Amino acid sequence: MAAQLRETTLRSASKEVVLGHERPFVVIGERINPTGRKIFQEQLRAGDLSAIERDVAAQVAGGADVLDVNMGVPLTDEPELLAKAITMVQELTDLPICIDSSVVEALEAGLSAYQGRALVNSVTAEDERMEQILPLVKQHDAAIIALPNDADEIPMESDKRLDLVAKIVRVATEEYGIAIDDIVIDPLAMPIGADQSVVQTTLTTIRRIRDEHGLNMTLGASNVSFGMPGRHAIGAAFLPLAMGAGLTSAIMDARTPQIVESVRGTDLLLGHDEWGMNWIASHRAKQAAATAT
Repeated sequence: MAAQLRETTLRSASKEVVLGHERPFVVIGERINPTGRKIFQEQLRAGDLSAIERDVAAQVAGGADVLDVNMGVPLTDEPELLAKAITMVQELTDLPICIDSSVVEALEAGLSAYQGRALVNSVTAEDERMEQILPLVKQHDAAIIALPNDADEIPMESDKRLDLVAKIVRVATEEYGIAIDDIVIDPLAMPIGADQSVVQTTLTTIRRIRDEHGLNMTLGASNVSFGMPGRHAIGAAFLPLAMGAGLTSAIMDARTPQIVESVRGTDLLLGHDEWGMNWIASHRAKQAAATAT
């Protein structure tokens, strides 16, 4: 018997976004992140947050539903920087925020600054990490992205990933009182260029998480194409497959129309866009923008 399909509710001060298996796919815009961006890192070290305004505008214009905010810059006070960035993003948009950090103190500062119901990115199945992060998630009534890997390894087999998903669900719900609806699993997308079997493992994991637990899922969409040419085309092919298997959101760059349009078209074909209204509205908006240009 298939598990009950869950819904995960995120909120800003004025807007609600729901992740669900029978709802439109949620695009989590990933651009507000200094990783691999040397100039942005230098600006943040100097206290210049102006690039965030441009990144927010670009992700919103591209069709993001939620914004991932990461301020992991070496040689900075990450808790203070993340709190400032979240405050700034809230002033620029009403989209809910995914607070992204590996530093517990930064997560606490970000959650304290946030007005709404955040998604926290992320926790693993390691006992110590769950002990550090899950109480914060509970205290601030947030939802959590959880990765099924532990201190030993990133499992390459679907069975091991499902074992760790079951552990995460048990610990989060029974030991920390977190609602099962608020657990979003990252099924672990690995680069196809390194091993041709990894995508099939991810798709199998997604199907099993949906069928056995009914949980919502997200992943880093660009991980699959890492190291390959034509990465946007690969992403545009991968996400519809993952959506058909049960993926309900992805952390991705909303500035890539090829991938965003592929996701929205898949929503329509899966019956997650009633009467095609989102697709039609998006098409008309693009026509209007082209005419104005």
